[in-house]
Amino acid sequence: MEESTGPTGSKPKLPVVDQVSSGGVAFRITGATIEVALISVGKDNRWQLPKGIVDSGETPEVTAVREVQEEAGLQTELLEQLEKIEYWYVGNKGNQRVRFHKFVYFYLLRYSSGNIQDHDWEVNEARWVEINQAQQLLAFKSEKQVVAKAAEKIAQL
Repeated sequence: MEESTGPTGSKPKLPVVDQVSSGGVAFRITGATIEVALISVGKDNRWQLPKGIVDSGETPEVTAVREVQEEAGLQTELLEQLEKIEYWYVGNKGNQRVRFHKFVYFYLLRYSSGNIQDHDWEVNEARWVEINQAQQLLAFKSEKQVVAKAAEKIAQL
């Protein structure tokens, strides 16, 4: 179905919906190696950091810890906020096309317990990846930058 155009030939403005997500760089140190938890999602097995929508009544911090637990099977301790990423995209909300104004908070999370095999059904695979290799594997430039920032923070711990 084609979108109708206005009198000037421009497309009508889509309604804007704010969307807030939160996730984390969950890390562990084994010997001299720093590893972070990555998840693979979708038909194309895209590697990304665990994250999800902030539920009503939740803070971004609580969401980050919950999403890492659900998507990567890990219990973590929240250390600090790493980044707040902002971008726009067009998608569907119900049966309506909308412009999403997306905010994603990322936190540095120290691994405390859990098994990376215990991820939820939304995730194809979760795995520990050496931190520099993780930056190569990640699909999104913004998440590569978040992991680079995490590496700097971990080095200061």
